[in-house]
Amino acid sequence: MGVDALDMVLLHCPPMMSYYDPEVFFALDDLKKSGKIKNYGVSVERVEEAIKAMDYDISAVEIIFNMFRLRPAKLFFDLAKKNNVGILARVPLASGLLTGKFKADTQFGPEDHRTTNRNGELFDKGETFSGVDYLTGVKAAQDLKTKLGTDDLAGKALRYILMYDAVSAVIPGASTPSQIERNTRASDLPALSAEEMGIVQDIYDAEIKNPVDYLW
Repeated sequence: MGVDALDMVLLHCPPMMSYYDPEVFFALDDLKKSGKIKNYGVSVERVEEAIKAMDYDISAVEIIFNMFRLRPAKLFFDLAKKNNVGILARVPLASGLLTGKFKADTQFGPEDHRTTNRNGELFDKGETFSGVDYLTGVKAAQDLKTKLGTDDLAGKALRYILMYDAVSAVIPGASTPSQIERNTRASDLPALSAEEMGIVQDIYDAEIKNPVDYLW
């Protein structure tokens, strides 16, 4: 790679018991001491994993956070700020649901995880549509578009995440140049008003929270 040290190494979704095996993290500490890596952290499925990870010398946590996955902001964000741990928000558009462009009959490719993993057949269900039932998510996204008065729900959804000062960066996916441009413009959008933030919370509470909030 032509570098002397890696800036950041993230363990991708290690099982919960890994956090009770300090040798895993001691090995990463040794890599830091030897100058091979500058920082390390974890990508997690659940808030509890993120909190447990802060027992170690982590620099960042990558966690699913979006308009359909609000639980990380309750407790974890404050703990991360207190411990100077950066937050990388992944799956920010809930596998595309938060573009507001999907319909009840939208079809995805046969190998697409949005086809094959809706019920956790291949890996954690929370990775697909943030664990939200597809039809429920389609309706909630349309309600967000209507109540927020926007045709650019994706931009609004990304800007929403940036409203939280604990978030260091957002990691949106893109498959076309126009999507990349859309994503990068989101940081220049106006801040959401208190009323708009409340709309997101209300729709989450009414349509998404049960059971999503209790599972991840």
